[in-house]
Amino acid sequence: MADRRPSLMQPKLENLLGHVDSKFTLVTLSSKRAREINDYYNQLGEGLGRIVPPQVTSLSRKPLSIALEEVEAGKVVYERIVVDEEVVEATADATLEAVPVAAGVDEGPAPA
Repeated sequence: MADRRPSLMQPKLENLLGHVDSKFTLVTLSSKRAREINDYYNQLGEGLGRIVPPQVTSLSRKPLSIALEEVEAGKVVYERIVVDEEVVEATADATLEAVPVAAGVDEGPAPA
């Protein structure tokens, strides 16, 4: 029984939050990594080898638990993409200009 974890929530949330900037980042990072781990285990027999295997030795067989252990160990990190607001506005304006407006479309009777 020495192999068992001391609690259900291991690694602790407080330890995990030290590696990311918010709970939302933790959820996104760990869920994406868990999907990669799941894909790795699903393609093992196919010999593709394009997906990175788990980076920690874990007692758990669940991909999300393994992903959280990788975050705690510092094996999985994230990079925040800084978005330039001027580029976003210019892209939005160009998109709005490019959308054609349907003329003469009958939308049915007006609501009463």
